[in-house]
Amino acid sequence: MTRSASPDTTDDLADWLRLVLTPGLGAAGQRSLLATFGLPGHVFAAPRRQLAAVVGDGLADRLRSDDQRDAVDAHLRWAREPGNRVLSLADADYPRTLLDTADPPTLLYAKGRTELLARPSLAVVGARSATPQGVANAEAFARALARSGLAVISGLALGIDAAAHRGALDEQGGTIAVIGTGADRIYPAGNRQLAHGIADRGLILTEFPLGTPARRHHFPKRNRLISGLGRGVLVVEAAVGSGSLITARLAGEQGREVFAIPGSIHSPLSKGCHRLIRDGAKLVESAADILEELGPLSCAVPAPAPSAPSSSAPEEARVLSAMGHDPVDTDTLLQRSGLTTEVLSAMLLTMELDGRVARLPGGRFQRIL
Repeated sequence: MTRSASPDTTDDLADWLRLVLTPGLGAAGQRSLLATFGLPGHVFAAPRRQLAAVVGDGLADRLRSDDQRDAVDAHLRWAREPGNRVLSLADADYPRTLLDTADPPTLLYAKGRTELLARPSLAVVGARSATPQGVANAEAFARALARSGLAVISGLALGIDAAAHRGALDEQGGTIAVIGTGADRIYPAGNRQLAHGIADRGLILTEFPLGTPARRHHFPKRNRLISGLGRGVLVVEAAVGSGSLITARLAGEQGREVFAIPGSIHSPLSKGCHRLIRDGAKLVESAADILEELGPLSCAVPAPAPSAPSSSAPEEARVLSAMGHDPVDTDTLLQRSGLTTEVLSAMLLTMELDGRVARLPGGRFQRIL
């Protein structure tokens, strides 16, 4: 669908929140409902039997209830506070890079400078129990990368993550902290002051609703966002079995570049980096090595890899026919297809999530099959 150039209206955002906050629904259920019905408002307007056909009787009953009203209202109040945003898949500021991944979150809760999401970026990750040299390397690399215009992404953990945030915080590219809690929580507590600095001058980002505490399984899950947001991942220090290696593996699966800094053969925190290098990661000795590999920095994002053709609904076939093979704006699509704005928006969202069309700058779309 067409992403609005401004934040969702209160009613629209309330529908998105109600969908995401429905207990037991989960990301897969949310995607199924959006693919079937389009916008969340259409989900909640659908007859119960149609909802049950997609998600089952129990979840259909939960969707038809309004038990999440207090939680939705609390999130709407938070979103109205200065510097806070809730970004839906339909929002123009939702990061395009995440749409190039297998499971983009339906909502992102953002605190700070959301314009950083449009910058070219690179993740810098590594060990929590970092060596002094590792901390110094992370700060130096992050500072140089951010000075060159890259937003530096990390996870607000102790050690390498914190060093990367500190190095990038006051530079041109800035820094984005992807956290494993709600946006109203700070974890670990030792990074409280750093988190406040990032909220003021960078960006804190999470897929977890307000009030979500730190849970062990949240951190591997958020790693796919750390890797998916940027053009690549730099691992500074990592032991074998480190969570940083999970982030690097996810980056490779997402088609991102993987970089690693070598270290002493006697250090356990070098072994993970050495394994990555043996497996094909690019060995780097300076930020210039990374910048040279990435080439000219640009906000352009590669179009998602096309999925296998599927049998389209008549409306979707009409949209593809109206689109042709050249970039086209939504006004032209409305005129050519004869569809209403709501139906066209729902079709475009579905086809974009399926990888059949790509959204281009200026609100234009192009088929990629």
